[in-house]
Amino acid sequence: MLPISAEQEPRTPPELVQLRLAHSPDSDDAFMFYALATKKIPTGNLAFMHVLDDIETLNQKALEEVYDITAVSFHAYAELADRYILMSSGASFGDGYGPIVVTRSSLQGEELKGKRVAIPGKKTTAYLALCLYEPDIETVEVRFDEILDTVIKGDADAGVVIHEGQLTYGSYGLAKMADLGVWWRNETGLPLPLGGNVIRRALDPETIRRADELLHASIAYGLDHREEALEYALHFARGLEPATAEHFVSMYVNQWTLDYGEQGRRAVQTLLDRGFQAGIIPQAVKAEFVGQ
Repeated sequence: MLPISAEQEPRTPPELVQLRLAHSPDSDDAFMFYALATKKIPTGNLAFMHVLDDIETLNQKALEEVYDITAVSFHAYAELADRYILMSSGASFGDGYGPIVVTRSSLQGEELKGKRVAIPGKKTTAYLALCLYEPDIETVEVRFDEILDTVIKGDADAGVVIHEGQLTYGSYGLAKMADLGVWWRNETGLPLPLGGNVIRRALDPETIRRADELLHASIAYGLDHREEALEYALHFARGLEPATAEHFVSMYVNQWTLDYGEQGRRAVQTLLDRGFQAGIIPQAVKAEFVGQ
């Protein structure tokens, strides 16, 4: 019997790699991960286990490296940069808009200085931006979806709303004191980087590269198949009207999400630098991205 040549030998399929992928249960994240979650794109030997949780919980779990890939606030990334690297796509930027400081109508027009402000967590970018905007405040931490009620009940003078609260606060009878995305653009000329996706540095380089490609492909698929991706994302819109949910998705899934570009990467570094200079971030951090 003739020996089997190397070309004729049956190839062993690559070993399946299970990756724990965590993101927030919001319509914009659902839109981004639609193609991966519903298996619209082939993933080869990578299998993704999706986990949903609020962003501050994800920030805290990332400190313990609970997930292989996770959405985090850029503020939290400052403490994670030695364990995680930023993926090249999947970021949320506020391009002339962002977290909104709201208050009861009776306090409209008052300054924020010295006020008690409800925040969605001390590792969120909303908190970092708030402290850069006005450092002389007292804060109280509550879940992001409880901030409006906290302000309404008078347990805080003001609150920083993220996610869909940025669009719905007026229906609760609350007034806007400041839009931190507008303030940031006036200060820097840049969009406000809010959150991104990171992947564990301990994973092998090929897994990191392939996962990064697949995240980009998932976002691109959603943008190319907008109607079906939006229909899926509506299941995560927490009661928003379809038109409002679509508007919210378009705010935070856009060209910045698909590719940071030079300006987006500069915006991230500027935020980290200013946080360090203000003493909010304890050490200087260089933003590093997969593929750079």
